[in-house]
Amino acid sequence: MDIAALSMVLNQAKVQQQVNVSLTKTAMNQAQDNSNQFVKMLEQSVQPHLGSHANIKG
Repeated sequence: MDIAALSMVLNQAKVQQQVNVSLTKTAMNQAQDNSNQFVKMLEQSVQPHLGSHANIKG
């Protein structure tokens, strides 16, 4: 293989790796955003006054 062809192959591999890293970062950011929204939703659904008292009569 000549030097020019080897250089092209290496550059293509480098670009592909950069694309993969970028897509992985995007996916990780989206997952983080989704988990943050889920935590906020859970926090809003909590009703602290429910279940704090037991009404027991015999």
